[in-house]
Amino acid sequence: MTNYRNRRVAQEILKEVNQILRKTVRDPRVEDVNITDVQVTGDLQQATIYYSILSDLASDKKAAQTGLDKSTGLIRRELGKVLTLYKTPEIVFELDESVAYGNKIDEMLRNLNRD
Repeated sequence: MTNYRNRRVAQEILKEVNQILRKTVRDPRVEDVNITDVQVTGDLQQATIYYSILSDLASDKKAAQTGLDKSTGLIRRELGKVLTLYKTPEIVFELDESVAYGNKIDEMLRNLNRD
């Protein structure tokens, strides 16, 4: 069970990381990255940040992951400036497959309706 504080911190991280990606990170590999969800551990020491990317190409997904991994230090430092936490959580980026999965199901449903 996640408590209110963890959900609030996760929402704040989601909002701030999206802004940091838009305004601060200058890496072209992360231009199309959109943060979809954030999960924080109970002790707020780690945050898993889920992202989606518009492209379905594996090479674009790999480039986005590499760009995010390279930007992790900068993003964490910027987060530390705006979050009112004693210790900024370690952050890990993971591709959110649920968006692609949802799109696939939508397409399958559309194809059913055509027949």
